[in-house]
Amino acid sequence: MGHDGLTSWGTELRLRDLSPAHAHPFRLVPTREDMDLLASELGLSELRKLRFEGRLVPLGKRDWRLEGTLGATVVQPCVATLVPVTTRIDTEVARLYVADFQEEFAPESEVEMPEDESVEPLPARLSLADVAEEALALAAPDYPRAEGAELGVTQFTEPGREAMTDEDTKPFAGLRALREKLEKGEE
Repeated sequence: MGHDGLTSWGTELRLRDLSPAHAHPFRLVPTREDMDLLASELGLSELRKLRFEGRLVPLGKRDWRLEGTLGATVVQPCVATLVPVTTRIDTEVARLYVADFQEEFAPESEVEMPEDESVEPLPARLSLADVAEEALALAAPDYPRAEGAELGVTQFTEPGREAMTDEDTKPFAGLRALREKLEKGEE
């Protein structure tokens, strides 16, 4: 990492080699080729901008906390109309890299560890690009919609059978009808 923390996209860091005396800033700037490759890996139509910056903060002598911000502009096809949908993403990224990582916590241990997905074993080499890619995959909309686009009603039916409607799929509709019938019977 340079003094300004500017890191090229594919750089892998050896956390064990970083000084635990201070935080280490980073700023990842992908090239156009990096962004095109990432877009195709994540199934995006286009990745227009991407910035991942933050710092690696030492915790004790061997553990590290990554604090970062991921900013991106992604273009995806609308799920209903396939029109390109542009989404601006700004998301906080936090990871904890622990040297003595244990998957299982002994039930007799005093310390209750929270179920935290951001806690990971300390890697031999940390790829900030992989962290950025994972954060981007989580932050990008799963079902992007163009403004005003409605998903049509799709019915799948075997020939000769009644098509199921949304009403049929509501499990309590039948119970409600039964209850109303029973209440009327009591009067």
